[in-house]
Amino acid sequence: MLPLKGKPKNTWQDQPETLYANKEIEAIALAIGVDPHRKADTADLSGLRYHKIVILADADVDGSHIQVLLLTLFFKHFPKLLDAGRVFVAQPPLFRIDVPGAGKGRPARKLYALDKAELEAMEAKLADEGAREGSWTVSRFKGLGEMSPEQLWETTLNPDTRRMLPVAVEADGIEVRDTDAGVFEMMMAKENASQRREWMETYGNLVDADIS
Repeated sequence: MLPLKGKPKNTWQDQPETLYANKEIEAIALAIGVDPHRKADTADLSGLRYHKIVILADADVDGSHIQVLLLTLFFKHFPKLLDAGRVFVAQPPLFRIDVPGAGKGRPARKLYALDKAELEAMEAKLADEGAREGSWTVSRFKGLGEMSPEQLWETTLNPDTRRMLPVAVEADGIEVRDTDAGVFEMMMAKENASQRREWMETYGNLVDADIS
C-alpha cells in the first residue's frame, strides 16, 4: 500500500516531463513501475509491478475528489493502464449494521452497507426476516482510518469480500476516448470554471447530497 499525503495534484494540464517535479506523483510512478506515457501507442508496461492498481479513498466527498484526481492522472498520463484493465476503484462501506443473535439458528452478524440506499434495503430485509425494528445498531464510518485493521481487511482489502469497480475506456476506439477527454477537460482544466459552473447548475439536482 502507498499512502498519499493529502490530495494529489491535478495533473490534467501537466506535461509528462514535468510530472516528477511533484514528489507524490513521482512516488506513484515508482511504485507501479511505469513511467508516464509520452505516446500511448508506444507505452511500455513491461515494468508494471502489480496486476491491479486499486484507488482506495474514504467514502465521502473528499474521497471522491481524490479518486477523480487519481483517475485524471491515469487517464492523461498512464492511459495504457486503463486500456489493459489494471485500474480499479475500491468501494469501502459507509455503514456497519450490528445484528444481535437470535437463538441457535441466528448468530450475531456484522453487515456492511455501501451507501444510504443499500442500508435501507438491508434494514428492510432484516425486518422481513423477522428481526425486531431497533434490535440492530447502525454505525457510520468517518473514514478508512477509523476502521480497525480487521474491518479494513474484511470490507476493503480481502479479495473474497471487497468490492471494486474496474476502470476502463470502452473498446470502441478513439471516439470514446476523445469524448472522455472532453469531459476531463471541462472538469479539470483551470480555465473552464464557467463551464463547470454551468454543468453544475444543469445537473446539480441529480446529486444526492450527503448532509449527515
